[in-house]
Amino acid sequence: MKLKLLIPFLALLGSCSVSKTKNSEKKLSDDELLTEVQRQTYKYFYEGAEPISGLSRERYHSDNIYPQNDKDIIATGASGFGIMGTIVAIERKFITRAQGYEHLKKGIDFLAKAERFHGAWAHWMYPSGKAKPFSKGDDAGDLVETSFLAQALVTLRQYYASGNAEEKALAQKADELWKGIDWNFYRKNNENVLYWHWSPTVGWKMNFAITGYNECLITYIMAACSPTHGVPAEVYHQGWAKSGKINTNISMYGHPIKLKHNVVGESVGPLFWAHYSYLGLNPKGLKDRYADYWQENRNQTLINYDYAIANPKGFKGYGKNSWGMTASYSVKGYKAHMPSEDFGVISPTAALSSYPYTPKESMQVIRNLYENMNDKVWGEFGFYDAYSETDNWYPKRYIGIDQGPIVVMIENGRTGLLWNLFMSAPEIKAGLKKLGFESPKI
Repeated sequence: MKLKLLIPFLALLGSCSVSKTKNSEKKLSDDELLTEVQRQTYKYFYEGAEPISGLSRERYHSDNIYPQNDKDIIATGASGFGIMGTIVAIERKFITRAQGYEHLKKGIDFLAKAERFHGAWAHWMYPSGKAKPFSKGDDAGDLVETSFLAQALVTLRQYYASGNAEEKALAQKADELWKGIDWNFYRKNNENVLYWHWSPTVGWKMNFAITGYNECLITYIMAACSPTHGVPAEVYHQGWAKSGKINTNISMYGHPIKLKHNVVGESVGPLFWAHYSYLGLNPKGLKDRYADYWQENRNQTLINYDYAIANPKGFKGYGKNSWGMTASYSVKGYKAHMPSEDFGVISPTAALSSYPYTPKESMQVIRNLYENMNDKVWGEFGFYDAYSETDNWYPKRYIGIDQGPIVVMIENGRTGLLWNLFMSAPEIKAGLKKLGFESPKI
């Protein structure tokens, strides 16, 4: 199954042309390999974008094993990741600055007209801009997915702040979109906690309070930083941090963890928890009364690395060159993989998006996948979502919310580009201070 839109895009993108799949033919330096992985992965958000909106598809299947009925569904969070990835693509000259502007403008114009619910977008949208139900009762506002997009809007605004007149106008439009999110409404009658969902048809029926620790730190950061609908610090401390109950004191493979992950038992969650909130939010030197976020994220990553080396379940292929568990496709359907929920599945985004925390260990995975596993795991949009050597399972499929952090976090590890842009925003500095954070960037 091929995307019809690939043909005209490939003609346009000389520097973004499809790479050879026999990747062992040329030995690339680490820098060259990182650039190649970023370039190929970014294509998901450019050549493979949903054509009407220019935003990110929820998923895309290159294989024909099962019909894909949702290839045109737009994912809000992944679209935010794609916006940040486009900034990387411009700076690395995968696309021209003019191409990047046109692509970003198309997406921002779509978001401005799309259905919103007290400022929040739905998890999924149709190309018409109408919300597509994610599940029963979850058919409208999704505050967490919206927060992933909001961090991108702030980053985009900062990127174009000193641009030409057209770029500054786009920055202004992005600014208006993020300032239109009514974070206070999602406190459900001014409770000191944020709620994930609201729907005009079922109201607060989902009743899902967002509490830590998981992937949602950025939701509270964006809510506190909003100059128009900002929530008080108590919402963060009493809601997210559960009045201090967010803390724990465990150690796995010699790596201490101070934040209690929302999983069964004393363990750590899937690695996307160390990625999604930190695409713009710089964890280096970031501390509050609960944690040192750089140490927490690095330790969670090292736990994954050491777990794969220990390989307590004896899965084929696990080791220093093949590690990393997160939410992805799985031999058991879509699963959130972690040490306590391990089915022998490796998700490339887990180690690749952890590159800032573990550059050496992540590079081992990148090189193994690219040089040794070749066509089994590499396709038109970079590495496929997941694989299992134990089950000889190599589906040729992509998920937007897994591809996006690869481009962004590798860049943060290389240059700090997105971290520097996001942390330069005055509202972010003020909001972090309000919550009691320390950072060399504020």
